Amino acid sequence: MTTTRDTRLHLAPVLVAGQARPAPLAPVHNPARRSEIVGEHALGTASDIDDAVRAAHSAFGGWAGLGPHERARLLRDAAAELGGMIPELAMLLTREQGKVLWESRLDVGGAAHILGYYAGLAGELDEDRVLRADERVTVHVGRRPMGVTGVIVPWNSPVYLCFLGLAPALLAGNPVVVKPSEFAPLALGEVLAALARHLPDGVVNVVPGTGAEAGDALVRHPLVRKVFFTGSAGTGRSVLAGAAGNLKNVSLELGGNDPALVLESAHVTDALVGELVQGVYGNTGQVCFNVKRIYVHRSRYDDFTERYRAAVDEIVVGDGLDPRSTMGPLNNRAQFDKVNGLIDRARAAGATVHELGRKLDAGSFDDGYFLLPHVVTGLDPTAELVADEQFGPVVPILPFDDEDDAVRMANATEFGLGASVWSEDRDHARDVARRIHSGSVFLNVHRVGASAVDMPFGGFKGSGIGRGHGVAALEACTEPQTIADWRDVSGLPGPAPAGDGR
Repeated sequence: MTTTRDTRLHLAPVLVAGQARPAPLAPVHNPARRSEIVGEHALGTASDIDDAVRAAHSAFGGWAGLGPHERARLLRDAAAELGGMIPELAMLLTREQGKVLWESRLDVGGAAHILGYYAGLAGELDEDRVLRADERVTVHVGRRPMGVTGVIVPWNSPVYLCFLGLAPALLAGNPVVVKPSEFAPLALGEVLAALARHLPDGVVNVVPGTGAEAGDALVRHPLVRKVFFTGSAGTGRSVLAGAAGNLKNVSLELGGNDPALVLESAHVTDALVGELVQGVYGNTGQVCFNVKRIYVHRSRYDDFTERYRAAVDEIVVGDGLDPRSTMGPLNNRAQFDKVNGLIDRARAAGATVHELGRKLDAGSFDDGYFLLPHVVTGLDPTAELVADEQFGPVVPILPFDDEDDAVRMANATEFGLGASVWSEDRDHARDVARRIHSGSVFLNVHRVGASAVDMPFGGFKGSGIGRGHGVAALEACTEPQTIADWRDVSGLPGPAPAGDGR
């Protein structure tokens, strides 16, 4: 029943100015079959980062000088090729990342989709706008490219999340240096190599490697003017500190501990339950704005938890390449151990831990980082599993009696990336949403796709700095420039100029 397996050994090399270069290599393992090596990635060094940044810096003038519409044309040409690569690269992504195949198709397909979307925004950069025009002065305001942009990519959705930073940077006129995650560099590396072939040398450069070596060197390099980072809050703080050396502009999309509030006015239907199952367990729970906590009004709590456990029990856990699987493994040992530890400590604290779903192949289950889906009830609202981002297939469900108390609990965290409110009364749901300290609040939905590429996205508090997606991301890749053309300076402060002032 499994899809025909690709057995080639794939390579993610250092790519500088269109040329792959030799480097030490490290293996990339299949999280569903830990003994299987899917490929190898280069262990890029600080020297490789320096060469890549200098190549990008050399390409900056020519790339910016093409103008937004010519850059958009090249991006569209690249998108046409990348769209044809989806079937093959989706299989590769599943082998290195673990997610089920349909999720990998969406991830890899994001490259062409996002490039096409941003190519359509070229007009946003076309002409300066006139802010003021009178007999004394004309003021033009335009947006100018920043320069070399570093894009540091996580392992959970590597292609899609890379292109959310890379595409607006390229359209804005900024060459890029990408540092993929060492846990999922292969499919992304092939996508970026294809993209680089459509663009002038040095516009797209790739340096795989560790965060401590390649990532840190990229963040600290004095010629890098902008950094996009997606990842944990702890690493985000390190990125911010490293970028301070030459006051780089940074966009940080960090962790989330997203609450879902099921209000008294919600109807507990199969559709509602199904949405929240997908919202929790999509990509094995490894999505920054997945639902991480569910708060349910006490009048709905028993009905909801019973139906929710029944729906979660239908999940089939197995190799993502097998079409019978509806949830794949966790991606790596550290995440596997973290989530298991949270479950064990919740159980030890007296919570009721429901292990649900079924194993597709019990005999090979322990060969991968597989974990059955879990639902936890009976937890204190301040428990570790509630307060921290688990980033895995386990969710706590907690009752509330008072809506104000539900909002207070939703906000009682340093995270503020996403949230959702569930109600039949949409006007009231919007009122509740405005009280939640979160960059995005969804009504009656909360899963991948709910934050579309044209919607500003980012976090409050410890969930990040800046906004991505849409025109907001394009603005984050440019600096506003004011050109003030004064014809009459007689009214400005200071001594009168010599002559008649004309």
